[in-house]
Amino acid sequence: MNIRELFEISPIITAVKNEEGLNHAMETDSTVVFILYGTILNIQKIVDRIKDHGKLAIVHVDLIAGFSSKEVVIDFIRENTSADGIISTKPMLVRHAIELGLIGGQRTFLIDSMALDNMKKQLESFRPDFMELMPGVMPGVLHTIRQVTDIPLVAGGLLSDKKDIMAAFDAGVDAVSTTKEQLWYV
Repeated sequence: MNIRELFEISPIITAVKNEEGLNHAMETDSTVVFILYGTILNIQKIVDRIKDHGKLAIVHVDLIAGFSSKEVVIDFIRENTSADGIISTKPMLVRHAIELGLIGGQRTFLIDSMALDNMKKQLESFRPDFMELMPGVMPGVLHTIRQVTDIPLVAGGLLSDKKDIMAAFDAGVDAVSTTKEQLWYV
């Protein structure tokens, strides 16, 4: 099953930033978990919990304490965890993850028109397995991006209610990620 099919089955992605969130995410129907916390010492334990519940574990490598921005971090994830993939703001890490057979998600912060233009140029030379676009509360921009790529899109960041989530889906994203537990059941 590819990532687009997973997003079709489970369009709300639980993003966890602590143990309490992880505990609650294990109780949801969501099949994909974004891991936004942890250390080099406990990341395997966190991933194992997610995998034990039959869920896909995607590690945000930029947020794990003790990791660097070097490709060896991806080698570590591949060799020392059972994670299904990674997210990063760094294209070289995402590219390396894909080369190693992991799911590679590119997180992009769209703070202005220059960032949007840079993202479009980047797509000409590099194709991640999915893109997480932040903030997720800009349906016009999300729609514009959907028009220029068929890469699975995830809206994340600043989604505060069901209306925000529905606007993102109406704009053409494939999934949304949120740490707001009340939105995991939308």
